[in-house]
Amino acid sequence: MYDTNLVLGGKEFSSRLIVGTGKYATNEIMRQAHEESGAQIVTVAVRRVSLPGSGESILDFIDTARYTLLPNTAGCYTADEAIRTAYLAREAGLGDMVKLEVIGDARTLFPDVLGLLEATRTLAREGFVVMPYTNDDPVTAKRLEDAGAACVMPLGAPIGSGLGIRNPYNIRIILETVKVPVIVDAGVGTASDAAVAMELGCDGVLMNTGIAGAKDPVRMAEAMREAVSAGRKAFRAGRIPRKLYASASSPVDGTFF
Repeated sequence: MYDTNLVLGGKEFSSRLIVGTGKYATNEIMRQAHEESGAQIVTVAVRRVSLPGSGESILDFIDTARYTLLPNTAGCYTADEAIRTAYLAREAGLGDMVKLEVIGDARTLFPDVLGLLEATRTLAREGFVVMPYTNDDPVTAKRLEDAGAACVMPLGAPIGSGLGIRNPYNIRIILETVKVPVIVDAGVGTASDAAVAMELGCDGVLMNTGIAGAKDPVRMAEAMREAVSAGRKAFRAGRIPRKLYASASSPVDGTFF
C-alpha cells in the first residue's frame, strides 16, 4: 500500500524518525548513529552551536547538505527567551524550522503551557515552522494548532526518562483532535516504545537519549529506524480487534479430509 511522506513546513521527508545530537560519548559515534538511523532531520540545541571562528562546533559533524537541521530552544524557561533563541538560530543560518521548548519545571522538564502558546503565536506569525514540545493534553494540542504550530509534539514520558508511552489514550485523543502531524517527543527508551507510538498512528518520533544513552548507540539507532518503519506499517495494515476470549485460528466447521 502506498504511503505518503511526512510533511513539515511544506517539505517532504520519507523518514519519520527525528534524532538529536546530545549525550553521545563522541561526535564520531553521533555521526555513525545518524547514518544508521536513516533520519533526515537532526535537532540541535542552539546553545551548542559555536559561532564561526570560535572553535569546534557540533555542526562540524553533521552533513548539512544531507540533513535538515532542526534547532531547538532547549534550556529556555520563558517565552521571550525561547523567541530570542529562535531568532538567533535563524540569523545563524539554521533555517526557519524550530523545535520550540519552553520549560516550566527544572526537575521534570515539563513544558510551560502558557509560555509555549505565547511563543508559538509569535514565531508562527514571524514565518517560523514551529514544532512545539508539549504535554500529552489534547486541549493544549488543539490550542497549539490554532496558534499556528506546524505539528504538535506531545511527550511520551519525561525527557530522558526512557519510560516509553505512559498514556497512549491521551495520544490517541490528540490524534483525533488535531489535523497537523503528531510527533511523539521524549520518553522513548527502546525500539518497542517507538513502535508503539507509530502503531497508535503518530506521524513520527523524535528521540535523543534513547539512542545516545544506549550501550551501543549505533546499533540502537538501527533498531529505532526499523521500529518506526514497522510501527508505521502495522498502523496502516490495521491490527485485529482485541478480544477477551480465544478465537480459533483454524475453522472447526466445514469438511475435513
